[in-house]
Amino acid sequence: MDNKNLESYRHTAAHVMAQAVKRLYPGVKLGIGPAIENGFYYDFDLEEKIKPEALPRIEEEMKKIIAEDLPLEKEVLSKEEAYELLQKENEAYKLELLEEMEDGEQVTLFRQGEFFDLCRGPHLESTGKLKAFKLLSVAGAYWRGDERNKMLQRIYGTAFMDRKELKKYLFQLEEAKKRDHRKLGQELDLFSLHEEGPGFPFLHPNGVSIWNELTGYWRQLHQAHGYEEIRTPLILNEELWHQSGHWDNYRENMYFTRIDEDNYAIRPMNCPGGVLIFKSRPHSYREFPMRVAELGLVHRHELSGVLHGLLRVRSFHIDDAHIYMLPHQVTDEVLGVIHLAEEIYNTFGLKYRLELSTRPEKSMGSEEDWDRAEEALAAALKKRGLPYQLNEGDGAFYGPKIDFHIEDCLGRSWQLGTIQLDFQLPQRFNLTYIGSDGEEHQPVLLHRALFGALERFLGILVEHFAGAFPTWLAPLQVRFIPIGEKHQEYALKLCNELKQEGLRADVDDRDEKVGYKIRQAQKEKVPYMLAIGDREMEGGQVSVRHRHKGEAGQLNFARFKESLLQEVREKSLNTFLED
Repeated sequence: MDNKNLESYRHTAAHVMAQAVKRLYPGVKLGIGPAIENGFYYDFDLEEKIKPEALPRIEEEMKKIIAEDLPLEKEVLSKEEAYELLQKENEAYKLELLEEMEDGEQVTLFRQGEFFDLCRGPHLESTGKLKAFKLLSVAGAYWRGDERNKMLQRIYGTAFMDRKELKKYLFQLEEAKKRDHRKLGQELDLFSLHEEGPGFPFLHPNGVSIWNELTGYWRQLHQAHGYEEIRTPLILNEELWHQSGHWDNYRENMYFTRIDEDNYAIRPMNCPGGVLIFKSRPHSYREFPMRVAELGLVHRHELSGVLHGLLRVRSFHIDDAHIYMLPHQVTDEVLGVIHLAEEIYNTFGLKYRLELSTRPEKSMGSEEDWDRAEEALAAALKKRGLPYQLNEGDGAFYGPKIDFHIEDCLGRSWQLGTIQLDFQLPQRFNLTYIGSDGEEHQPVLLHRALFGALERFLGILVEHFAGAFPTWLAPLQVRFIPIGEKHQEYALKLCNELKQEGLRADVDDRDEKVGYKIRQAQKEKVPYMLAIGDREMEGGQVSVRHRHKGEAGQLNFARFKESLLQEVREKSLNTFLED
């Protein structure tokens, strides 16, 4: 599908929706209404609360506007003419946007019937060309994303050029609701969120169980790839953040405190602390590349309106690593990180695409440094023959980056891993090593994360697997269900055998019917349920039930245990009954 045509289609849908709202709610003031990745939205200032139940009524009015087949006509006005027009309509938010334009600058607007809007376009020729659309939800949004401004009402919608595509997308949305990690997180007792700490998630024992598996896998993998692990403080003094450049370029995202009359910052990133460890002793060129990793807790200020379960939080752990290297090692180290990322994402069955982001408007360092860094990242991608998209102006403030965008089972894209090449921190902290010539030189620094934020990665996995985690990740891997009281002791004996092997198992010895116990285990998405009765006790067997395949028959317990251990060791995405 042509992205430019789709953007025009969705932008037109936003205008039609705004026109419908103006017809239904006289006195409404318009904010902004762009096309976005999966649809469009428009912000409205209205005394009356628009509830979700009102969306069908707005849709019906949109259909009337579409049936009128109104042409979308472009007009070019002077700033003064546009100001007069908007003042008559009392469009305060549009006037605010207009005031930021230069005097004498020309303004474009699009008109359809009685409705007009400041807009560069492009749009469809007429409202009648719009066919497949759906309004989705209503939310609050601060004007211009600033919590000091008024909260407006935002209506989200989606539109496609093909009704089949719309139907497919709406099906995916319904499936996504079923997989919502906030809903499943509560049902599976993984985590909770509390008003006492907005944006600061609380992990429950089941969530910690998955967390420990993820971090254990991370440590094992990094050790095998030549990384050493460090740990640095959560709070460091203000001067460090001035030196690192975060104070000038990232301060609005940081939290601060005072200790002994001095100013300190709660770290938003791990790198400055890691740099201090590097500076704590002299280094030789023979030590490079030096790969240092940290599972570091960071805090970043996020507006309350954008907080979203585990996916957008204020406190999270980054699986950071910093690679100090010689200039000629850059390509190999970048490719080494890409190889490691592939290994991780393949383990979870996640496809990915790459994006190369270049110098942003707010950045530090010379043009020459940025050119060198951008060329080095592009050269590494070219050497591997890896396709990538160029994302102009979206690099970190200290260097360009390669981002990994993974795709989940519903086709949704998530930005996870990142590789950032940095010539700035080595300069600002005067990092040096003794070269083969006996002189001091400056190393090159590579920042990278692969899970990204672990809390966010956990939330993505909950939705990707719909809570039915692969056995190696599942908080509970096996539940024993004794048929009667006389079978409980034997079930407990077998359960302890699995626990001694490091597996997670329990016995449901409640005085409940077997069917109820099975339904409960299914609800908890336990991979294996093992029923124990007379025959199983006599033959050293277990009656196996699988959470997806149902009854799998009787198996020798020793054979079951061996297969289960192999499945967990291999971190298989399928259970051995599905292979």
